[in-house]
Amino acid sequence: MLDVREREEMIDGIVPGSINVPMNEVGEHLRELPIDRDIVVICHLGSRSERVTRQLNALGYERAMNLAGGVDAWLRGRK
Repeated sequence: MLDVREREEMIDGIVPGSINVPMNEVGEHLRELPIDRDIVVICHLGSRSERVTRQLNALGYERAMNLAGGVDAWLRGRK
C-alpha cells in the first residue's frame, strides 16, 4: 500500500504495512515502486489517491489501484 497523505496526517491512523510517500513526492520515488505488483494507493478520503493512481496507470503501473473512501473508510470498517 502506498499512502500519499502528508506526514502530519498520519496521526489519523496508519494502515499496517503501508509506505508513506506524500502525493507531491511520488514522482521522486517511482524507481522504488514495483511495476509488476499490485499497488493500492491510499489517502484520507480517496481523491488524492485516485489522482495518483491515474498518473501511475498512465506511466505503465497497470496494477495500481485506488482504495475507495481512503483511510477514513478503512478505519470505519475496522470498528
